[in-house]
This record gives sequence, C-alpha cells and structure tokens, in this order.
Amino acid sequence: MKFSNLSRGEWIAAIGGALLAISVFLSWYTTATANPQSRINNAHQGVTFSAWNTHATLRYVLLAAAVAPFILAWIIVREHELSWPRGELTAIIAIAATGLILYTGLIQKPGDPPDTIGLTGGWFLSLLGALLMLVGSFMRQSKTAVKKKPPGVL
Repeated sequence: MKFSNLSRGEWIAAIGGALLAISVFLSWYTTATANPQSRINNAHQGVTFSAWNTHATLRYVLLAAAVAPFILAWIIVREHELSWPRGELTAIIAIAATGLILYTGLIQKPGDPPDTIGLTGGWFLSLLGALLMLVGSFMRQSKTAVKKKPPGVL
C-alpha cells in the first residue's frame, strides 16, 4: 500500500465525500414561520428537517455516493488495475449526486406548500461536498488519460 500515490484530487474528493456524508444528518429544510400551513411530515411552522428525516430513499443513495471517493483512494493506494480511467466512475456518481441534490432543493422541495419551504446550511454543504467530489475525480481522471488508437484498429 502506497499512500504516496494519492494526489490532491483524491484528497479533495475524499473531503467532498465526508462533507456529503455529514450533511445528510444536518438540517436541510425549514418551514416558513409566516405561513401556518407550511409543513413537512405533518410538522408545522418554524421547524427544521434533515435529509435523513425527510428523504426515505435519497438518504441511502447519498451515503452510498459519499463512499465513492474513498473507494477510489483505496484503488489508487492498492495500485489496482482498472479497465477504465481512474476517477471516471467517481465523477459519474458525483454528477448523479449533484443532480439529485439540486432537484430536491430547487425543483421538488418536500412539504406543502413548496414555496414556503426554505433551504438551510446542510443542503448547501451537501452541494459543496458533491461538487468537491466532482472536481477531485476530474483532477484524477485528467492524470490517467486513455491512449487513443489510430482509426481502424480494434
């Protein structure tokens, strides 16, 4: 095991994964205090909710996505050979996590009415974590470029 193989990209992606995992348990949403009809999960105004309490399936998806940079680091430390560029799968997972976070925070907020549900720091931290995972995996992927073959060669 060679920890010296880890570059700045893996460290950035790992920090992003840790932030994403932590943010699932922090407050993501808040109900508006001005509107008595504002509620999530039958709780009324002025209450905050974490992703863990609000999203039954998404919480596990985001926690699984947060593990991806650590798996990438393990592959690099153990010097495993892959059939695809290192960091590519982590980038795909980070893109999916970013899309899900943006969708649940900007397009389809939980609760009724959706325009009275506000975003709190946990949501922004999860977005930052997913973007750091994406940046770190792109940094790793750029170091392991795929060799192109000439046309007509299989």
